[in-house]
Amino acid sequence: QVRVVESGGGLVQAGESLRLSCAASGIGFSIDSMGWYRQPPGKQRELVAVIPSGGSTNYADSVKGRFTIARDNARNTVYLQMNSLKPEDTAVYYCNVEYKLTIGTMTRSSWGQGTQVTVSS
Repeated sequence: QVRVVESGGGLVQAGESLRLSCAASGIGFSIDSMGWYRQPPGKQRELVAVIPSGGSTNYADSVKGRFTIARDNARNTVYLQMNSLKPEDTAVYYCNVEYKLTIGTMTRSSWGQGTQVTVSS
């Protein structure tokens, strides 16, 4: 019932910046947590950053100090500002949303289709 769509990926050179956006849409839900994951070529999907409805944000050590995650609750949107990009940041970036239906109590999860980020040197 909740759809997730990412945008903002592209091809950039090392040292440049990108901002990814992720919008969740549907009817009768409330979001608990939103996060970004990435999957480099030939590797497993890994956590990049997560921002809960309440509490501290969390970042992978590899992106701490360079990436910033933020939410716009009115628009059910999460952003990932990526600065000082490195070739090792190259991956497909996925947005994850954890939510509850208005009529339910169980936490559910939805994933976007991903957006490609490629960083060249």
